[in-house]
Amino acid sequence: MPSAPTPRRFLFLKASARTGGNTEALARAAALPDGAEAVWRDLTQPALPPFEDLRHGAGYGAPEAHAAVLSDETRRASDIVFVAPLYWYGLPAPAKLYLDHWSHWMRLDDGFKAAMAEKTIWLVMAHSGSSPEQTRPAVDSLRFSAEYFGGRWGGALLGLANRPGQIAEDTEALMRAQRFFTA
Repeated sequence: MPSAPTPRRFLFLKASARTGGNTEALARAAALPDGAEAVWRDLTQPALPPFEDLRHGAGYGAPEAHAAVLSDETRRASDIVFVAPLYWYGLPAPAKLYLDHWSHWMRLDDGFKAAMAEKTIWLVMAHSGSSPEQTRPAVDSLRFSAEYFGGRWGGALLGLANRPGQIAEDTEALMRAQRFFTA
């Protein structure tokens, strides 16, 4: 008898300076595939320690404290979803810091780098600009990161919102959310 497929495990990484903001509301409106599990982590609570680049020096030890939790959660996920509003045409600092820590984790002998090739990376982002083109630097950062590891870029779900609760007015984004992870 063939074994049942492993259910997908979505790791949602909130990177906003605002709790319960428009980006988070858009991400929570997204429908997951049948049987998928959702794990939510706030990259600001607790914050990751500053990243120290040791690639050409003493080398890295095992991640500690919250970094170890996030490294394990990242490895266990099938899908990594950045829930990150657009800040100055890029990713918020907590999301960028998390990506910087990948430089550490991928240099350990625990299979992190190989595991990343099996993942799909997504972005859910609210922006207040007049054009989705303004989101391109953030989108490209994550798309290039997925490609670097040989993983899959799932895409970006963008919503237009500025004031708290304004995402409710972007009915097109909310409709896209219903099929974003399942299409």
